[in-house]
Amino acid sequence: MNPLIHTGKTPQDLADDFARQLVNWINESPNDTFHLALSGGKTPSLLFSLLAEKYTNEINWSKIHFWWGDERMVPPADPESNFGVANKLLFSKIGTEPGQIHRVKGESDAVAESKIYSAEIQLHIPSLNGWPTFDLIMLGIGDDGHTASIFPNQMQLMRSDRITAIAVHPESGQKRVTLTGEVLNNAQRVAFLATGGSKSKIFNEIISSSDNASAYPAAHIHPIGELYWFVDEECSGK
Repeated sequence: MNPLIHTGKTPQDLADDFARQLVNWINESPNDTFHLALSGGKTPSLLFSLLAEKYTNEINWSKIHFWWGDERMVPPADPESNFGVANKLLFSKIGTEPGQIHRVKGESDAVAESKIYSAEIQLHIPSLNGWPTFDLIMLGIGDDGHTASIFPNQMQLMRSDRITAIAVHPESGQKRVTLTGEVLNNAQRVAFLATGGSKSKIFNEIISSSDNASAYPAAHIHPIGELYWFVDEECSGK
């Protein structure tokens, strides 16, 4: 299935467009629980602020269980913590119950947390094709084509037989816990959010299936459900 591409004029416009789409996906879901995996980055931060500002009363927040595609092994107060950002900008504003939030404890041991997170996913998320199936996984894309925390030099994580794995940032050496490729590709929906001219070349190579694209982990995301790309004009290059 070809990806569905939506282009917003600016990052703010794009976040607003995605927020409206997210409201529809959640409200139209026939299930009592909606399993949503969040991502980190500038555009999701814009999105979290928008959701807290404008959409507090338009979503049945109590049905959403929040997860993450990846997390850096840093304490929640660290600015690099994906959970910390979401908690500050969104959860603290909408009255989310602790039981709805399934975070990787970045302040703890990576090996232990990877196992705990995997077990929690298996406990709560329905299984399909032998893998957990999220209702929606939000993903970003790095300037090197990585997504979640699957980097080009760790492509084996796309084919791992585990639900979660420990990744290492190739430059900083920072440890992260990430969902593996099999889980990402077993989602009912995957939505990439990408903004800025630095992402334009990689985005267009992936969309056009160029010869270079196979080197990028993000090019290997082909979920069983729907694939969306939400990009701004700078990223699209148009």
